[in-house]
Amino acid sequence: MSFFHPGASRLSPEHTQIHIAYEFAFTIVDFSAALLFVVGSIFFFWEETTYMATWMFLIGSLCFSAKPTIRLLRELAFRRAGKTERLAAGYTPSE
Repeated sequence: MSFFHPGASRLSPEHTQIHIAYEFAFTIVDFSAALLFVVGSIFFFWEETTYMATWMFLIGSLCFSAKPTIRLLRELAFRRAGKTERLAAGYTPSE
């Protein structure tokens, strides 16, 4: 099975659990980045909070850069979960 296969999360119950855990992590990181950017944007309205706003933008950017890393780690976890080659042989897109 190739990386980023759309049906990977349905190969086994273990794959489904992996998918859920990594999607939760992805959502937390995504939400954190968005919150940091919104609050950072508000902080730029006042000169005395500009320094903090800059840090929030930097941390938010790091969160956004973590997103592809989380997706890659999920794919590697799918590979480690095993059974992918045997189960993928019986997988059809209509399932």
